[in-house]
Amino acid sequence: MERIDISVLMAVYKKDNPAFLRESLESIFTQTVEAGEVVLLEDGPLTEALYDVIKLYQSKYPALRVVAYSVNRGLGKTLNDGLQLCKYDIVARMDADDICKSNRFETEYKWLKTHEDYDVIGSWVDEFTKDKTQVRSIRKVPEQYEDIKKYARYRCPVNHPTVMYRKAAVQAVGGYLTEYFPEDYFLWLRMLKNGCKFHNIQQSLLWFRYSEETVAKRGGWSYACDEVRILVRMLKMGYIPFHIFCQSVVIRFTTRIMPLPIRQRLYNLIRKT
Repeated sequence: MERIDISVLMAVYKKDNPAFLRESLESIFTQTVEAGEVVLLEDGPLTEALYDVIKLYQSKYPALRVVAYSVNRGLGKTLNDGLQLCKYDIVARMDADDICKSNRFETEYKWLKTHEDYDVIGSWVDEFTKDKTQVRSIRKVPEQYEDIKKYARYRCPVNHPTVMYRKAAVQAVGGYLTEYFPEDYFLWLRMLKNGCKFHNIQQSLLWFRYSEETVAKRGGWSYACDEVRILVRMLKMGYIPFHIFCQSVVIRFTTRIMPLPIRQRLYNLIRKT
């Protein structure tokens, strides 16, 4: 099997599901190409069941590097530290509960290697609830760089767990800023503002695990305030004009504080458009 010079970066914490982690790791190690290394970050103490899964894959795959942190510090800070540990310039992100399609790494890596002026590559995702063969929706994002820049004014322009990026480009803008949530969205905005070029492959390269908690985590007063803070920064950066800022504050804040059942219906509606 061909070995490619990429680092796979993922984090796990105590509330992650051991069965989901197993599926995620299995999908990484059964790709059509072999990643140079897989950096798995333990964000604080884990459950015994999670440790068992990690030990199993450590024993089977020497490419798996495990880095343990004594306390839970949150995804953004953990990823920043993990990024410094990655020995390859091209880094593939992965979450502990999602499943890569077998051609993901090969497809994204080949695209980046033939487009040296691009810094970030992503794809669509297939959302599923329990069985990945029963896709509930496809989360689509625009393909071309100019369209991605425009789209980013209103919504996150890439699907984070599908992303493969150049480490130097991420570090050049300061990595994930943990005081802004969601950290990935603000990272993409700063990279786009810095002139980084993005592309999204117009096919699904990952199964994204959807649950009610997915929508629940993306709502409430705290999340709404975080989004407004990002919009303020976007305005100050000159990324959006004032009229889009006002429009977005009203729409996003109202949406985030809606009751969960209404937000779930709205989420489903958006995914169909």
